[in-house]
Amino acid sequence: MSIRPFQLHLTARLLSWTGSAVAPIGLAFAVLSLGGGATGLGLVLAAGVVPQILLLLIGGVVADRWFRAMVMVWTNVLSAVVEAAAAALLWTGSARVWHLVMMSALCGVASAFFTPAAGGVVAEVVPPEMRHQANALLKVGQNSVKIGGPAVGGAVAALAGPAWAIGWDAVTFGAAAVLCARIGLAPARAKVRTGFVRDLKDGWRDFWARRWLWLMVLQGAVVVPAWLVGYQMLGPVYGSRYLGGAGPWGAVVSAFTGGLVLGSAVALMWRARRVGIVVCLGTGAMALPLAGMALNAPLFVLAFAMCTAGTGLALSMTMWSSLVQERIPADRLSRVMSYSTLGQVLPVPLGYVAAGPLSTVFGVRATLAAGAAVIAVAVIVPLAVHQIRTLSLAPAVPVADEALVTAPR
Repeated sequence: MSIRPFQLHLTARLLSWTGSAVAPIGLAFAVLSLGGGATGLGLVLAAGVVPQILLLLIGGVVADRWFRAMVMVWTNVLSAVVEAAAAALLWTGSARVWHLVMMSALCGVASAFFTPAAGGVVAEVVPPEMRHQANALLKVGQNSVKIGGPAVGGAVAALAGPAWAIGWDAVTFGAAAVLCARIGLAPARAKVRTGFVRDLKDGWRDFWARRWLWLMVLQGAVVVPAWLVGYQMLGPVYGSRYLGGAGPWGAVVSAFTGGLVLGSAVALMWRARRVGIVVCLGTGAMALPLAGMALNAPLFVLAFAMCTAGTGLALSMTMWSSLVQERIPADRLSRVMSYSTLGQVLPVPLGYVAAGPLSTVFGVRATLAAGAAVIAVAVIVPLAVHQIRTLSLAPAVPVADEALVTAPR
């Protein structure tokens, strides 16, 4: 795609993703090496989500009112500084679990502003007829650079120590900030300036008026915490206890990212008509690896389940991004996306905090089995709604004729 602002955006994201592919395993095993266990890791992960819950709506308004590229610059700078400090503490042997909690919290602050801004940039710089291709290219790029990242992260954490994985993430955040600064959206582009509270209310009305949107966000509010607890929190614990450590777990996670690449490639070539069905079925695939861990499946079976989950997730995310960008006006997109993201991450800290004690009482595998069951149920229920089953990227009727509900006052 020859649109220069999009090329810069894509390159910046690619650089950042090379760090983000490695850092999570480094962070997980840093916490475990400091004696934090599953409960400590849950606190670190929850600390990254809480600021997003508190600040996402503000981040959406900021992204719609100011220049999205500059919001991305400063959030990348903040993440780079914080992760560099955490890596230095780990290198010197001075790190404690609470240091990593603080690092995670500050990165969560950055993410609360970065996510709505980045989500709106594609709609701002890419013509409508090319947005699905742009979203698919982003997913292909994201997942391609990440396919070897978890395995590399596991190897780095095992051989050199987790500080090196976190330090590399800091470097890539800094490089991404430099590229975002060059996107150069036209400074003369006018933004309508209304009151901040009014912007929040308008964003809520746009969100609530679309029944299909908040129904799918409700699904995400169930699926996202169940998946993150099982994959991001209990997964490394399972890998340490049952697979033999960071190396085998990194290989399993690489199978997941391989599935993400496959799903992104399919999305690049296939513009699905029934987006609601694709999103639900793709999301449902994430129950498979949790069930595989619960059943203590062989490594190759678990890797296959992870690959299937990655394929389904990439398809569903790409189709969903294109649908939202198609149906939400660009000048309100970041605010609506902030409500959508908030609804999905709101239960995540509770899941992280509760899963540690629950896994201690009932066992890691039983907790993973419960997560798989929750995802399966959450996927099936929305398909009973006709509007979800008929969601399409090419609506037969204008968007303005969608079935709407009245926003609460």
